[in-house]
Amino acid sequence: MRVVIVTESFPPDVNGVAHCALETARHLVRRGHDPLVIAPLGGTEPAGGTYESPCPVIRVPSVPLPGYPQVRIALPGRRLAAALDGHRPDLVHLASPFVLGARGMAAAARRQVPAVAVYQTDLGRYARTYLGGGAATAWRRIRTVHAAADRTLAPSSAALLDLTEHGVPRVCLWPRGVDSERFHPGRRDSVLRTSLLAGRELLVGYVGRLAPEKDVRLLAETAQLPGVRTVVIGDGPSAAGLRATLPRVRFLGRRTGDELARLYASLDVFVHTGPYETFCQTVQEAMASGVPVVAPRAGGPLDLVHHGRTGLLVTPGDGGAFRDAVRFLGGSAEVRVRFGTAGRRAVQDRTWEAVGDQLLGHYEEVLGHRTAVAA
Repeated sequence: MRVVIVTESFPPDVNGVAHCALETARHLVRRGHDPLVIAPLGGTEPAGGTYESPCPVIRVPSVPLPGYPQVRIALPGRRLAAALDGHRPDLVHLASPFVLGARGMAAAARRQVPAVAVYQTDLGRYARTYLGGGAATAWRRIRTVHAAADRTLAPSSAALLDLTEHGVPRVCLWPRGVDSERFHPGRRDSVLRTSLLAGRELLVGYVGRLAPEKDVRLLAETAQLPGVRTVVIGDGPSAAGLRATLPRVRFLGRRTGDELARLYASLDVFVHTGPYETFCQTVQEAMASGVPVVAPRAGGPLDLVHHGRTGLLVTPGDGGAFRDAVRFLGGSAEVRVRFGTAGRRAVQDRTWEAVGDQLLGHYEEVLGHRTAVAA
């Protein structure tokens, strides 16, 4: 099968959209298919890309999003259309389509190529966060793009319901995989823990982008708990402001690969504060690492965290609720071990290979339906 993946982000970018698109390309290659990736060109990356990729990547000129330079907006041009014509895909995969993805959808429709659109970003809430409004406009664009696709894949039950309520048709559930070999309790590092704890007893951590919609500021009350050391792993436009407003928190910057896996496994409690997650991959990685989770009772974590069994779900936006949940978990090593073990068990078989095969099943159903309609 020849597949073109049109994605709004791709490595070396570090975010959920980029990572999922990369894992999709890897799985297609593993299964003997022929993918091509089309993605925005980063501001500092040389044309053509020099990093390792499982398949060819065509970069489209782009500009940074005002106020959030890590996000790139693709510029109009003929490169996307030429790439589609050159690869002659059987199917187009649209990863979090909005700007480049909308053009990809239009190009696929003109060529009568079936398209699967993967919903990953709550752009309506992002519009409110960054622009102070515009959620209705964002949803109109989301609805237009996704309604043109043969199938839309939602990463969680909450996202599926959100899409359906906003009038998006033909929505199915497709979760995300996790590398349960890399993210593993066996990577817990006592030397690393000692250096991070700096004499305290409980190590609490957040992993993710540092941006307004993540609500990392809510860690302020948790960081004030006696005996608790709070660390933040990640980078983003809010980094400087958060360092100033959270003086008790240690910021470690962006970490990846095995180093990130050691940090996850060395935590006693993982806290994710963002209420707008369509899935929340970092929660799943923490669970694979055997770490109990505290997350908002909203969005993707509702599917991932079994309250009172693998972690605790708390009121979104309530810093005191996060603090109290951490205090509870900090009071019992036995509970932490029980939650962490159950969390690991819940996600260890949700590999990218298993999830990738589910995606191929969606592809086959879409292609089969197109064939039946044509007949």
